[in-house]
Amino acid sequence: MGTVELFAQVAGVPLAAAAVQFTQTGVPVLPCVPGGKRPLVEHGFHDASSDPAQVRAWWRRWPAANIGVPTGRASGFVVVDVDVHGPVDGRACFARATAAGLTGGWKVLVRTPTGGMHAYYPAMPGREQRSWQAGRAGVDFRGDGGYIIVPPSARTIEGITAWYRVEEVGTGPARTVDAGRLRDFLDPRPEPRPRPDTWQPVGRDDAERLARWLGRQDTDRNLKLFWASCRLAEGGVPMADAIDAVLAAAKSDFGPREIAATVRSAYRTVLTESARRESSPRRGESPAERWFGHHAHATTRSSPRGREL
Repeated sequence: MGTVELFAQVAGVPLAAAAVQFTQTGVPVLPCVPGGKRPLVEHGFHDASSDPAQVRAWWRRWPAANIGVPTGRASGFVVVDVDVHGPVDGRACFARATAAGLTGGWKVLVRTPTGGMHAYYPAMPGREQRSWQAGRAGVDFRGDGGYIIVPPSARTIEGITAWYRVEEVGTGPARTVDAGRLRDFLDPRPEPRPRPDTWQPVGRDDAERLARWLGRQDTDRNLKLFWASCRLAEGGVPMADAIDAVLAAAKSDFGPREIAATVRSAYRTVLTESARRESSPRRGESPAERWFGHHAHATTRSSPRGREL
């Protein structure tokens, strides 16, 4: 039985009987607070069941409970949830997405008690599509890892009770919705901005490139020397070769003794931090990047010419 037929079958039926009818078509359900959306079972939608005996027991305990259904693979359908809350009206964004060919082919539209709507689509076979929210657009996606309140449930808001009702049935063939493309359309992520003047670990003979990189960094001279030495350590350059490279690159700014001491300190830091990464890493950052991020922030606050790199 499809979603349209199922919703037609439970229209006007008491909640307890409707919950059992969902299970008889293989759709798992869970009880939610009467007039609300919060699950009444311990593990939320993870406890949803299609066992009629279990469902009857739940609704004997909570006869006015709303009916929740996990979305995605568990039920066979996903939902585009269009919200209308205060200044946020997702209907315009949904219309734009439909015009762009991203949200057509819904099976049924359900009007929600807050004036929004739920557009139901078949789940994409063999592909998990996780739930997400695009709050600024007023549109959410309920897929794997989520659940939805279904008819004939009701919400009580400021003392007024309103029901989830089927508003329109799709006349054309039902189509799946590509949740990733829809999210990118509604809430595009900015292109990642490359960090200026980034410099990859260098070999022992690349002192000239190291010197150019050091010269471009408008920050504390000891900080940039330490940073460059850390990158050499992370690149596997032997300490003696690193000292030679940094001496050649920074001899106009630093004394030999200062350079050697800074390189040794950087190598000790990288070795120590590398050993700690297994137990408490900040993913995506090397030890030098982690150290540099902290100290560059301090430099930026304390130095009028300091800036983050």
